[in-house]
Amino acid sequence: MKRRVILTRSRRDVNGKTESSQSGAWGSRARRQTPGIMASFLEISDESRGHELSLFCVPKHYEEDLDSVIIPSGLIRDRTERLARDIVRDMGGHHMVALCVLKGGYKFFADLMDFIKTLNQNSEHSSVPLSVDFIRLKSYSNDQSTNCVKVIGGDELSALTGKNVLIVEDIVETGRTMETLLKLLHEYQPKMVKVVSLLVKRTPRSSGYRPDYIGFEVPDKFLVGYALDYNEYFRDLSDLEETITVSFGLRRRQHLHPPCTGGGGGRGVI
Repeated sequence: MKRRVILTRSRRDVNGKTESSQSGAWGSRARRQTPGIMASFLEISDESRGHELSLFCVPKHYEEDLDSVIIPSGLIRDRTERLARDIVRDMGGHHMVALCVLKGGYKFFADLMDFIKTLNQNSEHSSVPLSVDFIRLKSYSNDQSTNCVKVIGGDELSALTGKNVLIVEDIVETGRTMETLLKLLHEYQPKMVKVVSLLVKRTPRSSGYRPDYIGFEVPDKFLVGYALDYNEYFRDLSDLEETITVSFGLRRRQHLHPPCTGGGGGRGVI
């Protein structure tokens, strides 16, 4: 079966140059990579209102808590597949340790690894030997970032010495959490460290950090679904429902009683 995905397309001007971005459906634009400067990504514009919930299969217990669907699951899977191709191409057949940042990154991590494994199995030219590991960061409470970042599992990072490491993250907001993790990792002297993040948020609070691989650049709104949570709620969106992935906006946060008020609750935060 042919898949038909029409979101963005390049356009050449009279001089034959490809434009760096084009508006597409749902207020999205493709941003292409400039060598040595920035990773390519699909931009969800600030003007995008997403899609009506009635068009998707949303669990009844969440219907009153969500405003809209901003990125459907099919689009996430297509973008993740492309990221996998870019990673396999760039790694050049060298062994890679994929380091998943839990909990929010587990869904993206699983899908990304599946695509990389498929590429390894079907490629006649190059493949990437792969092993996986997991780490958990605690830096958030409710919907506000805190200044404290705690790395769980750091004592085991010595195994990464001399290795090529790919950090797989769900969302980069200010970038400070990732900068802290990278600083810690470099103490163990890995051979190379690359970061892939499904989402990067446009926010004035950003430190300026940008991952090596980016799926989508999104507005400065509250994101849940596709394993991104609000104090452990909403992680189940899209696990089985393939029509709902990343949503923004909570209509009644006051009705959501978080299981804890300590640090490290949600990963999809403002």
